[in-house]
Amino acid sequence: MTSPSKNVARILIVDDDRVFRLSMAALLEGDGYEVQAVASGAEAVHALRDAHFDAMLLDVKMPGADGITVLEALRIWGNGIPVLMISGVGTVKDAVRAMHIGADDFLTKPVEPELLSARLGELLGRRPNAAAYATTTDRPAMVGRSTAMLQLSDQIARVAPTNATVLITGETGTGKELTAKAVHMQSERGSNPFVAVDCGALSESLLESELFGHVRGAFTGALRDKAGLFESASGGTIFLDEIGGVSFALQQRLLRVLQEREATRVGALRPTQVNVRVIAATNRELRSEVQAGRFREDLFYRLNVFPIVLPPLRERRSDIPLLIEHALASAARPGSPPAPCTPFAIRLLRAYDWPGNVRELFAVIESASIRAAGGRIGAQHLPPEVRGSWEADLTNLAPRYQADLSDEGERQAILLTLAETGGALARSAELLGMGRTTLWRKLKGYGISVAGPPPGAGAQGVDV
Repeated sequence: MTSPSKNVARILIVDDDRVFRLSMAALLEGDGYEVQAVASGAEAVHALRDAHFDAMLLDVKMPGADGITVLEALRIWGNGIPVLMISGVGTVKDAVRAMHIGADDFLTKPVEPELLSARLGELLGRRPNAAAYATTTDRPAMVGRSTAMLQLSDQIARVAPTNATVLITGETGTGKELTAKAVHMQSERGSNPFVAVDCGALSESLLESELFGHVRGAFTGALRDKAGLFESASGGTIFLDEIGGVSFALQQRLLRVLQEREATRVGALRPTQVNVRVIAATNRELRSEVQAGRFREDLFYRLNVFPIVLPPLRERRSDIPLLIEHALASAARPGSPPAPCTPFAIRLLRAYDWPGNVRELFAVIESASIRAAGGRIGAQHLPPEVRGSWEADLTNLAPRYQADLSDEGERQAILLTLAETGGALARSAELLGMGRTTLWRKLKGYGISVAGPPPGAGAQGVDV
């Protein structure tokens, strides 16, 4: 792989229109970029394997492997390069489809030079590909470059330097504690304590004692004075997770901490001043809880100074390949490289709705890594709810191919089969119900590069 020049972004242009390709290359080179321009999807794949690029301009409609196919293959492989789709007249629908697959933006031809420069600059401004924050488990807190994650990163950057109270809401497993830790680490309090409390895991009396502390003799078993977590976190941040489940009586005490910046130990007569930032989180809808009379309205407004809503994983599917990469690295044995996923397994992981969000994804990858015993993680290593009907899909490929004689139906069936078999012609041909030579010829006809001579000369794989 060639090394990129320092501080110079490298752009790959993929378009079969020679005049457009060369004019865009000249424009971007004039803007100070290093540019490589190719005429087909197959050339693009080879270029991406041989060199590093910071962004790609990809035409939607091209002979052979079109832009949609190239983009889908890249995202299946986990390549997170920012992609700006270029759409000709009548192909906007395809470009929108590409956005769902994982494109970052699209423009229609003819492309205004100023607009292209501006959009590409915005795209490169989203680098690095993954925004990661350290956590106590050494896992990345937030990984992704989807619009939702970029907005989250911006919110964290805005509120972190302040002392404002933050209320983080979102479904279970979306990373509420990790977001709180990111706010803390980017604040001036970052070198001071970060104390996390699961309010839903403790009884009311124990939670009160933990948060506020107690004096000797305050209750049975209180043999000595004990500082509460509000005191222990002085100068830092306290994270109150599952705040929605706190009792009304304890809500009143929390309100006083937020209003007066003081906490009174259980059994004490005088309060103690506390210098602590409060970040709270819940998977409940607190406005509804207020209306139902289960949560104090005054406390809600004190907590909701700067609300952050975390998106569920199903609403940022373009981040899943990056998350898979980090999950694989986390699941790898010490000193061993991460086990790769087959393209079809990644396709299934991207299609699943993830009710448990990122937490569930990490658990699934860890389980699959164990099942694969260090080898490639395939669909068979995924839990039933993730892999769905993949066995039926594969065994029914031949009937589907025979029923759908359109080029697109055949091409998709072939690509799906090759993805799961790792490009093995013999196995793919068997699943498709055709001869290996026939499959080889069809691949050539669809512009999919075939590694080596025809099957009779010993070719075994394809390169898409």
